[in-house]
Amino acid sequence: MAEAKGRKISFPRYAEYNCALKYIMEQALDVKYVMPPALTKRTMELGSKYSPDYVCTPFKTVLGSMIEALECGADTLIMTHGLCRLGYYGELLEQILRDLGYQFEFINLSEYDMSKKKEYLKIIRRINPKVNPARCLTQFMEGLRMVEYLDEITGEYYKNCGFDPTGGYKRGYQDFLTAMYTARSRSDVETGYREAKRALQAIPLDKPAQPLRVGVVGEFYTAMDAFSNLELEQKLADMRLEIYRWMNVTNQFLHYNGQKNMHIKIQDLCQYEMGPTATANIWYARECAERGFDGLIHIKSAGCTPEIDVMPVLQNISADYKIPVLYLTYDVQTSDVGLQTRLEAFYDMIAMRKKVF
Repeated sequence: MAEAKGRKISFPRYAEYNCALKYIMEQALDVKYVMPPALTKRTMELGSKYSPDYVCTPFKTVLGSMIEALECGADTLIMTHGLCRLGYYGELLEQILRDLGYQFEFINLSEYDMSKKKEYLKIIRRINPKVNPARCLTQFMEGLRMVEYLDEITGEYYKNCGFDPTGGYKRGYQDFLTAMYTARSRSDVETGYREAKRALQAIPLDKPAQPLRVGVVGEFYTAMDAFSNLELEQKLADMRLEIYRWMNVTNQFLHYNGQKNMHIKIQDLCQYEMGPTATANIWYARECAERGFDGLIHIKSAGCTPEIDVMPVLQNISADYKIPVLYLTYDVQTSDVGLQTRLEAFYDMIAMRKKVF
C-alpha cells in the first residue's frame, strides 16, 4: 500500500465533477490527485479494446479513463458503487487492469455499505490513515458545495447560452470551470461561484418571450457527461433552445427527495421500482410535460436495461400530454453527424408544433 503522503489517487473522468474530487482528495484527505486526461477518441478506443463486447458504453469509457490515469502516474484508483450492473463493474475493471499488467491499489466503494456513516470513516482511513476527521469533514463539505455550485451554474448555462449572441456565456462558464479546477480553499470556491453568477447575469440575452423548452432525461452517466452524449445539450442550446436536465449529482444524491416521494406522483404510470434512476426520470418527464415543455429527449447507453424499461412509460406520457419524445441510444459507434441530423429534425418538429398550438 502506498504511503498516504506519497499516494497518487485518481477517479475516472466524469463530466466536470473531477474538480470537486480533486478538491476533496487534496484539501480534505491530503493526498495527491492525478487528474485523468479529458475524454477523447483514444479513451474510448482503449476502453473498447479491453472490454467485453456487450458491456454498456460507460464501462468502456471508465476503463479507458482508468488506463489513462495510470499512464499519468496514478497508483491508486477509486471506483464508485451503483444500484444496477455498475455495482459489479469494480471487480471486473480491476481484474482487466491487473491482467494488462498494471500495478495499483484499487478502492472499490461497492465493498462498503454506503448507508452507514461509519463506512465512510473506513474509506477515509484507507485513503489516508493520518487524516484529521474533523478537518476532513469541513473540507469534504466544501467539496460538496462545489458540486452544488457546478450543477447550478451548468444548469443556468444550458438554459441561456443559446440566446447569447456575444459568446460571453461560454467564456463565463469556462472561467467558472477554471476557477473550480484550480480552487485550493473555501474562499477560492466561493469567489469563483460569485464571480460566475455576476458575470452571467450581466450578459444581455436575445431571448424570445416563449422560447422552445426541452427536458433531458436518461441514464445517469450518459445524460450528464458531455463527451458520452456527444455534446447533446450544447448542440440543442446552439439551436436556441432552453435545456432543462434534473439528473445531476446534486439532485440525485445531495438533495434527493426520496424514491418513495417521487413514486407517489407517478404511481398511475408504474407500480414497481424499475432501476436506479427510473423513478426520477419518469417523474421528471411528467413534470416537464405538465409544465408545457415543447419536447423531451431520453438518453441511454446501448443495453441499459433500466432505461429500456422506462421507454414504454415515456411513450404513455407522450400520448397523454401530446409531447414529442426523442429517444437516443449511444454506443462507441454513434455518429456525431447522425446525431446532428436527428436533432435538427426534432427541432423542426417541435418548432412547427409550437406555431400550431
